[in-house]
Amino acid sequence: MGSPTPIPIATTAEAFARFDGLPPVEIPFMLGAWTGESLPTGHPLDGALEAFHWHGKRFDSAEAVHPLVFTTLGGGLACLDPKALGPGLRLSDRFPVPKSALAGRLFQLLMPLLSTAHSGARLRMTSYRGVVSATMVYDHLPINDVFRRLDDASVLGVMDFKGMETPFFFLLRREGPGPSHSVTIS
Repeated sequence: MGSPTPIPIATTAEAFARFDGLPPVEIPFMLGAWTGESLPTGHPLDGALEAFHWHGKRFDSAEAVHPLVFTTLGGGLACLDPKALGPGLRLSDRFPVPKSALAGRLFQLLMPLLSTAHSGARLRMTSYRGVVSATMVYDHLPINDVFRRLDDASVLGVMDFKGMETPFFFLLRREGPGPSHSVTIS
């Protein structure tokens, strides 16, 4: 698999320039478990997901997607209900998101209240910035995460959240051997 193509980005415009130059992905490519990380562009959410112990995303099928997989206090993984985090996301443009280790640990203590076994999104092919590519569509929030291929094991994603002033960019790296791999929830 190797390391994904490095992306030294500093601004939203630079991230979009890189994103727009990447090839689209099909839904089958996205199936499986992925680790994630923010792509720093000056967005208020840069580093916030990592502070709250975001692990990544899990795509069981086109109809069953877990958009928010986090690491628990015990080191396991938990899928969180996106509806529970929606209000905080809406406020991230107006108020600073706490990114301290203490805030992250407190969030982990709350995870059992936010966890779900139900999927919170679906995969669809959509057109974004003139290119049709695999897109994760949240079930209960006005969010679409659009993906473009970096290499055989990584994608660049952009979170398009209706009402958010600027998009949030992130990287996903495939876990395990390929699309059939999945993680367990503890």
